[in-house]
Amino acid sequence: MTHQVILISVVSIICQMLRRKSVSDLVGKFNSTWLKELCIGLLIGALLMILPVSILTIFGFIHWQLNVFSFSTILFGFSIFLLAAIAEELLFRGFMFQRLIKAFGEWPAQFVLAGLFLLTHVNNPGMTGTVKILASINIFIASIMFGIAYIKTKSLAMSLGLHFMANYMQGTILGFGVSGSKEPSLFKPVFDNAPVWLSGGDFGIEASALGLCFVILITVLLYIWPPSYLGRQITTNIN
Repeated sequence: MTHQVILISVVSIICQMLRRKSVSDLVGKFNSTWLKELCIGLLIGALLMILPVSILTIFGFIHWQLNVFSFSTILFGFSIFLLAAIAEELLFRGFMFQRLIKAFGEWPAQFVLAGLFLLTHVNNPGMTGTVKILASINIFIASIMFGIAYIKTKSLAMSLGLHFMANYMQGTILGFGVSGSKEPSLFKPVFDNAPVWLSGGDFGIEASALGLCFVILITVLLYIWPPSYLGRQITTNIN
């Protein structure tokens, strides 16, 4: 994963240099607004997982076991999911996405990159049957959600925070699979006769109907959220 981040970062920098543009034009200018957007993304990413899981717990579909607390578990998950979020946001919301917006407009760019984002996940472990259908729709819409976060802010801060925290909360904290991959976690969910379409099974809450509902809800809320709430006045033009 580290090699992927380095490779994607180097290619992105080279592309910006060829255009005689700064890296900040690609990822956003690092300042207090960038940090604010990052924190908002982290909060949204946490809620994206906590809300559907809370509903499943309240209605008795899941109960919880506490794994042995370990700083190594926290740090390992943090590094894995942070590197994954950086690599995927640079690749799918970075140079290629932004050039497609300039060439064809926001929604054609969104659909093309969401399709590519889905293709990188479609052969993940557990992608079969109902799980494959729900997970595919979820992943496609999640890419659009991340894209809206970029379009609203012209920065990767919010999409990066959202992407990282959704995976970190789902995997390292709550103990679900993350797109079919299982990592050490602080908690372990035990499914009490919950059907796979409701729990997401081993693939993760992102393959559940509840997870899909909240992805759609947050995507819609981000879409209608005025950028001025972030202290920005945003235009849709990308140079």
